[in-house]
Amino acid sequence: MSSFSFQPYQGIATFGHQPHTRDATGADVAILGVPYDGSVSYRSGTRFGPRGIREQSLLLWGYNNALQVAPFEKLKVIDYGDVDVVPVDIMATHAAIETEASQILKQNCRLVTLGGEHSISLPLLRAHAKKHGPLAVIHFDAHPDTWDEEYKSHRYSHGTPFRRAIEEGLIDTNAYLQIGIRGPTAGPQDYLDAKQLGARLITIDEALNSGAQTVVNEIRQRVGTRAAYITLDIDSVDPAFAPGTGTPEVGGFTSHQMLQLVRGLRGLNIVGGDIVEVSPPFDAAQITSILAANLAFEFLSLMALGKQS
Repeated sequence: MSSFSFQPYQGIATFGHQPHTRDATGADVAILGVPYDGSVSYRSGTRFGPRGIREQSLLLWGYNNALQVAPFEKLKVIDYGDVDVVPVDIMATHAAIETEASQILKQNCRLVTLGGEHSISLPLLRAHAKKHGPLAVIHFDAHPDTWDEEYKSHRYSHGTPFRRAIEEGLIDTNAYLQIGIRGPTAGPQDYLDAKQLGARLITIDEALNSGAQTVVNEIRQRVGTRAAYITLDIDSVDPAFAPGTGTPEVGGFTSHQMLQLVRGLRGLNIVGGDIVEVSPPFDAAQITSILAANLAFEFLSLMALGKQS
């Protein structure tokens, strides 16, 4: 039976009606869920993100008209299921994520991971860097996530993953871009710290004033042919379009602008990506999960285009 013989209201809610299996042998891309939100600093609920995104992915009919590709036909995509997280233990959860991701990547299968909160990007970057070396990272977010500590004497949370990743040599800082950064902070040091660590920080004002194509051109110039990882915090989108998130910031991208930016990455060597901070308990009419499912579909489309080129 074709993956798209089902109506959107039928069948088990695997991502895009793709088969659920823990065997990545022969697969091109695995969808991996990480239902963890143990270190969030405001509203919890992103542990329900993978399930919410999968449910809304049932409306993905299969053909990407903007990129002119059918990713589920060009790629063998599996839904690998979820990492067995430990809600009260971030270190145990990170170890489990790294182990699962590494096992999948060893089978020459790429990963699109559904969060969960943004701390999960750190073990995902560890797993990808073991395979590809230091990564170009395209980071869409309202927040830099480069604090040294979010909670006193605790170095790991959803506000610290990219400082830790840079310290561990997982990111090629010549090709690390933070896009859409905005909102109040405790002081100017938050943005200065990110820049001093090597990030090219593009605020929302710079991005909107210069336009999507200018931002895309800079991404492409900096990333070049490097192995590139996309990490997309849904709060990079304005809460008018993505209200279901834990730390909303006004004045972000529209859903269409975000689609334009992701589609602009066509032709880059995308080796993996994650979509994080979707919190269904705060979602209105599932619009955040709908957007996240479509963005994951765009990630798959980019990978499909890379395979056929």
